[in-house]
Amino acid sequence: MTDQEGSTHPFDALTPDVILDAVDSAGFVTDGRLMGLNSFENRVYQVGLEDTTPVVVKFYRPQRWSDAQILEEHAFSRFLREQELPVVAPLANDRGETLFYHADFRFTVFPRQGGHAPELDNADHLLVLGRTLARWHAAGNDRPFQTRPAIDIIADCRAAVDYVNQGVVDPNFSGRYRDLGGALIEAMERRLDGITWQAINVHGDCHTGNILWRDDLPHFVDLDDSVRGPAMQDLWMLLSGDAEENSQQLRTLSEGYETFLPFPWEQRRLIEPLRARRMLRHSAWLAHRWDDPAFPLAFPWFDSPRYWQDHINDLEQELATMQRLLEP
Repeated sequence: MTDQEGSTHPFDALTPDVILDAVDSAGFVTDGRLMGLNSFENRVYQVGLEDTTPVVVKFYRPQRWSDAQILEEHAFSRFLREQELPVVAPLANDRGETLFYHADFRFTVFPRQGGHAPELDNADHLLVLGRTLARWHAAGNDRPFQTRPAIDIIADCRAAVDYVNQGVVDPNFSGRYRDLGGALIEAMERRLDGITWQAINVHGDCHTGNILWRDDLPHFVDLDDSVRGPAMQDLWMLLSGDAEENSQQLRTLSEGYETFLPFPWEQRRLIEPLRARRMLRHSAWLAHRWDDPAFPLAFPWFDSPRYWQDHINDLEQELATMQRLLEP
């Protein structure tokens, strides 16, 4: 798989002048300062404003979300803020608008939020994270998404595997990947057999890169992947280390979570299927986005035999973990 020389991408037109003109058009007066931030799915910049602190501006990837889906996420973020949850929600202009349009781009303006990643080996951090996510999940029951999708673990994994099998995977590893993908999905189906869960509004991508710790609070950013799903989707990515460490971290998270809601212990069986889902979808995501010039530059190793060898090794380890859990 190679990128096409001379190809163009919609984001190629997102020049500094276009960015600054866009922010000005939304009613935020810029001072010419501009700095790109780490983001690939969308394009995100810190933009200086006259006589006030800079803002963070997200330009949405064309054709990924509908306007209705973006606005639903904005409304939910602002609802969480109204409930005094530490969520970085979009700023509105004088007309109450949060989604703006300029030069064929859609964009949103956020307040700048400082902080650092939470420490997952810090029990106090985990307690606060558990309490905060329980409040989030309780609030989500009051505002269920109507337009944003829901997680379907098996269907999502099958779609990712099918896409990668269509000429994406290195030919030297295609047979192994095909067989391994099928075995993983079969193991997931067995692991999920008989378990049901309530779908709620979840962050969807609740890793430490999307949490900024400041003033003893976790400030959640980037709800771009917010969907309907099980509560465990927002909890399992806060686990690190080996199985024993994960068990202790879950107990600490549950202590904080149960301040507001019963902890979803019955969803513990979802952790490995959700982990496998993330692994499979990541490769499919890179392949889907390979026409974006930023991706070959940022992920040059993706188009290499070494990547596929390592990826298959990781999937084999995940399959072995699930098979151990399936043993009587």
